Amino acid sequence: MKILNSTLSTVLLLAAFAAGTAQGQSAAPAALSAPTHIATVDMQKLFNNYWKKQRAQVALENHKTELRKEINDLADSLKKAQTEYKTLVESANDQTLSATERDKNRDASQLKAREMADYKDSLEKLQRQAETQLADQAQRMSADVVTDLQKAIADQAKAKGYDLVLSTKTETVIFAAPQLDITADVLKQLNAGAPIDVAQPATTPGPTNTVPVITTP
Repeated sequence: MKILNSTLSTVLLLAAFAAGTAQGQSAAPAALSAPTHIATVDMQKLFNNYWKKQRAQVALENHKTELRKEINDLADSLKKAQTEYKTLVESANDQTLSATERDKNRDASQLKAREMADYKDSLEKLQRQAETQLADQAQRMSADVVTDLQKAIADQAKAKGYDLVLSTKTETVIFAAPQLDITADVLKQLNAGAPIDVAQPATTPGPTNTVPVITTP
């Protein structure tokens, strides 16, 4: 934001300087008095409608589904061990059984207790790893997508002779004429030859409420 504000301030200063020259003040170099060509772009719209972002979100969902299965399988093993432990404890205290059988069940219950502890530790570790992996994946994919957006915007700006491109989603832009917006041209370049139908929402398996969302930085 500081860079954008600084850039805009420079543009305004140049405009004021050029206006002062037109009123008879000291002449400025031709390069400074030349008009600055400015365009605007909707970064959020580009981000949300870029096919690579949509594909990345599906990949993130698929990874989440795989991790969820691993977690559920481990949770089921823990639940089974807990049930077996309860049965063994009850048998170890069952006075209808011989002392030998009770001792045997008591020893087995202790082993099962250690097994339960191992399952619990593994489950907590897997849950932490899953959260970290998904967050890291989302961050990497976000960075890759933003890099593509920046290149496409630069390509369009150079092709159309713009000196400065401002994002319409920042509070710095108070007003922008519609003809300055190059979002459609940039999006057309980004989605040229896309291997998926960008006109249709990306479909993802399973619930999506806990998946890290790939967002603009």
